[in-house]
Amino acid sequence: MSGAVKILEGNTFVVSDDSGDIEASLTDPTGLFSFDTRFLSRWVLTIDGQRLNPLSVDDLQYFETRFFLVPGTGTVYIDAKLSVIRQRAVGGGFHEELTILNHDDKPVDLEVRIEAACDFADLFEVKDDLKKKGEYFTRVDGGRLVLGYRRETYVRETWVSATEACAVDEGGLTFVVHVEPHEQWSTDLHVAIGRDVKGVTSGSLKYERHAKKARPNMELSLEKWLDDAPSLDCDWDPLKRTYHRSLVDLAALRFSPLSLPGHYLPAAGLPWFMTMFGRDSIFTSLQALPFASELARTTLVALGLWQGSRHDDFRDEDPGRILHEMRFGEMTAFEERPHSPYYGSVDATPLYVVLLDEYERWTGDTKLVRALEPQARAALAWIDDYADLQGNGYIAYQRRNEKTGLENQCWKDSWDSISYRDGRLPGFPRATCELQGYAYDAKVRGARLARLVWKDSAYAERLEKEAADLKRRFNRDFWVEDGEYYAIAIESDGSKVDALASNNGHLLWSGIVDKSKAKAVARHLMSPAMYSGWGVRTLADGQGRYNPIGYHVGTIWPYDNSFIAWGLRRYGFKEEAARIAAGILDAAEFFEGRLPEAFGGYERELTKYPVQYPTSCSPQAWSTGAPLLLLRTMLGLEPIGEHLVVEPALPQGIGRLELLDVPGRWGRLDAFGRGRVDVGKRPRRQAQLGVIKPERKKA
Repeated sequence: MSGAVKILEGNTFVVSDDSGDIEASLTDPTGLFSFDTRFLSRWVLTIDGQRLNPLSVDDLQYFETRFFLVPGTGTVYIDAKLSVIRQRAVGGGFHEELTILNHDDKPVDLEVRIEAACDFADLFEVKDDLKKKGEYFTRVDGGRLVLGYRRETYVRETWVSATEACAVDEGGLTFVVHVEPHEQWSTDLHVAIGRDVKGVTSGSLKYERHAKKARPNMELSLEKWLDDAPSLDCDWDPLKRTYHRSLVDLAALRFSPLSLPGHYLPAAGLPWFMTMFGRDSIFTSLQALPFASELARTTLVALGLWQGSRHDDFRDEDPGRILHEMRFGEMTAFEERPHSPYYGSVDATPLYVVLLDEYERWTGDTKLVRALEPQARAALAWIDDYADLQGNGYIAYQRRNEKTGLENQCWKDSWDSISYRDGRLPGFPRATCELQGYAYDAKVRGARLARLVWKDSAYAERLEKEAADLKRRFNRDFWVEDGEYYAIAIESDGSKVDALASNNGHLLWSGIVDKSKAKAVARHLMSPAMYSGWGVRTLADGQGRYNPIGYHVGTIWPYDNSFIAWGLRRYGFKEEAARIAAGILDAAEFFEGRLPEAFGGYERELTKYPVQYPTSCSPQAWSTGAPLLLLRTMLGLEPIGEHLVVEPALPQGIGRLELLDVPGRWGRLDAFGRGRVDVGKRPRRQAQLGVIKPERKKA
């Protein structure tokens, strides 16, 4: 995806080259996508049969981009007599304003051509190089080009039209253009997408509105989003730029689920995961709670609506289980994939209760907690009734859909992510350590909600006893004595899967770690084997499967590190948390403020910059949320009753940090932090993005 230009809005996005052209192969995630289907796979502009060369790309907004182009001038640039501007905005389909400027003192006559085609590939087909099973059709209808695909009653169409007169054929649109000296010609190109929103049961198509009509609403939405978020001021400019980038990218990744129109939750990431993911949406909502609590509310409601209600091996569904992934493409419609929705994750269900409690702690919204009491109780029941696959009281997983289900159903879901120290892979069912931490935290938080909101003290006492018993057994069964850390998993026979991994940091965050063991865990996390200088690796250097550019076996994940830092703060390791925050935020500067899904786990001394992982999603929701959670961690923000407690511990080099208008059950408060400044450590630049708002209460 290097060099690709991406613009997105909701569930619709466009990925093109830097001239604005789209030439997609089946395995290439470029094109116009919406609801998991590619609606344009070819969109190529020529003038007199000649392709155009890019001068620059102007990313105006996340939903709008401008391309500056000239006709080809060979290997050495010669002043062009023509220039071309393509201004593209996404919203449903997309709108492109095409402008040709004549810089000569003579008039010109041109043939302008837009070639358009579509393979209507399902995203799963793009990822897995699969072939289509339906039929394509193309027609010219009332001056519009219609590209279509039909498989039984499943129909998708793309409609292409222009505001200027043109000849339309089955391969595209052709304009005959005359431009006077120093004048310009322009046309608006509209791409509308048609989809059967009810799947294979309905024959009617819905056509999305043009992006040009939606653009003012998107601008207002982004402006309001940024205005509602807390404002940041500090004496380190890269942090302010990263914060602003995170807010904008999080706005871009918002989408409105079909079940809750007008309400927004975070999609997981571009290009593969522009949909609702249980785990990803929950983690991102947790990260963003002090900044945009409405994401958590919508996530809780949407996931509650789709909570499992039956036993379904194809979808790995159980009563009470929270979904993993929802898809809308052809393969899902014909049940060639189980994602309608698919329930193959074991962490989303306890994390649902964690998010519900944390949401109430920040917002005081007991009305929602009461409304979602049945869902929360069902999620807690699932932990005991369905997740104990080993029969030892621990959450474990083993897929029931052997053909298309996920093998690893924890957040490290690649095939080789869970291993022994020597690299051997364990059998199934697998009980990974962080799952037990999430279950413990869910029971503790569920008990709090039961006592405070649901007024069920007996249920609260039962959950508290179960949590205490789980913590006691866990610290006995998962502890690796000869290493003084927690095994990444245990097998059914009690064998400790003894690789040292970043999962230990999630255990600190959950609170399941005995205080007597916390210091050893923190020491491992900050050791050279795990902490690279940029962040904590997913797997420690020296383990059998360690690979600094292996997806879950040595790379550094910003999301992972944000929760590790939060866990370190929970156990009082403030300086260690600040070091992790500093490393990740330093890395963000090299990625122009947009943290990728993952980057290389190489030692910082080996590189002047973090090494990119080649297939990372960018933007990706929980990486976008990582700077937000790190800000919370550095400032030590914790809601206690009706109050916001601030206990800052800043990395060396940040002397002043101000987060203003932090929203919560207290209204809005300002939080301040002071730290040490070593001028030699960080460059100092004049503040640009921070805005101080007066007359606010100080926390």
